[in-house]
Amino acid sequence: MHKDNQPLIFEMTKEGRIGYSLPELDVPEIDLSSHLPNGYVREESAELPEVSELDIMRHYTALSNRNHGVDTGFYPLGSCTMKYNPKINEAVARFPGFANIHPLQDESTVQGAMEIMYDLQQHLSEITGMDEVTLQPAAGAHGEWTALMMIRAFHEANGEGNRTKVLVPDSAHGTNPASATVAGFDTVTIKTNESGLVDIEDLRAKVDENTAAFMLTNPNTLGLFERDVLEISEIVHGVGGKMYYDGANLNAIMAKVRPGDMGFDAVHLNLHKTFTGPHGGGGPGSGPVGVTTELAPFLPKPILVKKDDQYTFEYDRPQSIGRVKPFYGNFGIYLRAYTYIRSMGPDGLKAVTEYAVLNANYMMRKLESYFDLPYKQHCMHEFVLSGRRQKKLGVRTLDMAKRLLDFGFHPPTIYFPLNVEEGMMIEPTETESKETLDSFIDAMIQIAKEVDENPEIVQEAPHTTVINRLDETKAARQPVLRYVKEEELVNA
Repeated sequence: MHKDNQPLIFEMTKEGRIGYSLPELDVPEIDLSSHLPNGYVREESAELPEVSELDIMRHYTALSNRNHGVDTGFYPLGSCTMKYNPKINEAVARFPGFANIHPLQDESTVQGAMEIMYDLQQHLSEITGMDEVTLQPAAGAHGEWTALMMIRAFHEANGEGNRTKVLVPDSAHGTNPASATVAGFDTVTIKTNESGLVDIEDLRAKVDENTAAFMLTNPNTLGLFERDVLEISEIVHGVGGKMYYDGANLNAIMAKVRPGDMGFDAVHLNLHKTFTGPHGGGGPGSGPVGVTTELAPFLPKPILVKKDDQYTFEYDRPQSIGRVKPFYGNFGIYLRAYTYIRSMGPDGLKAVTEYAVLNANYMMRKLESYFDLPYKQHCMHEFVLSGRRQKKLGVRTLDMAKRLLDFGFHPPTIYFPLNVEEGMMIEPTETESKETLDSFIDAMIQIAKEVDENPEIVQEAPHTTVINRLDETKAARQPVLRYVKEEELVNA
């Protein structure tokens, strides 16, 4: 239900009003019906809104002001790392020398762009402790799949095609088992213990000669550091398996600890998260993969290399899994990540980690007495609360998430991880001020008190947004796919 008078763009239509001006046609008109198959040419003009340029600008500006994004408000979406994207990154990505190049240009004409990509690979190698890096994968899950395909190719090259199992903790991102399945593996779930960490004994019981790899996020999806990671690596390597690092949470250890030093053989990173490329609402993403020397022959080709002070793409890689992305990935995101790394420097990247961890622990300790805290130890970059206490009073985590909208905050991730009842995963990131954190904490505390004193306020939220609470089930099952005239609805 709309609570204001903002009309739909179709409701603003005035016949004959236009918002554009095109030059007079200086070529002969073409009868499309003679060039296209039957059924592909409209019999009548499309019913598009007829509005002035000023009206359409005001209309979409008004709509944009209702959207919630990192630039407009706090966005504590756990596991997604929705942090501020510095605008210097955007400025660099828009330099004409970068923005106007074409992927089919000759290598000799884009040496500057290739140098930046090569240098970025070197930086990511150092940050992760890996020997070689490819920038090709287009997103995190794509990076997962790429790394697993390399691990599969490695085992097959060694005559161990029997290694068909990938081990995944039950607290992992859902993309982990999905990527393993798409890569042709069977997934085996490893339990987490009462502390939210990998159950070492369950791992020992399930690794064998058929184990291809163990996929681990560290810190894990509960925001907890896997303290036994060296022992885990020893167990997996002991049976000939490989260690894969999901880099979704690298912002909790960046410049402090390297995955390569923990015993990982392959790593994917999210440039569109940890390294401040904008994401959400369409991307694009970027999920580079780093590997040890042992896996390097299987990297997707072409490989960007430096030869005699020139940069070139090397195709002669007979063991490569092949190209995984047209051209060489999403160059604009590389520029943003490269600018971020160079502008921050080693000390700045270390501070990113320190503030991400500090902010999360500050918020967790401020809120632990108002909600259930499933895991009591210090967290890393994010933490998980449970709304079990509120559920007993008839208020769900979904209700509290809706109520947060009334305070101007985007809700955290809810009902994830799946092993936490009525879960709320909160990630403040390193970019937020203490004042912003305190405002969010105050809102959460007020909501907890409202549940005790007047739960209807929370159950019926939101109250201040343009649209009341949506029927989310209906929205998912019956999406609005086109504009429908009012008379069509009446006659339906």
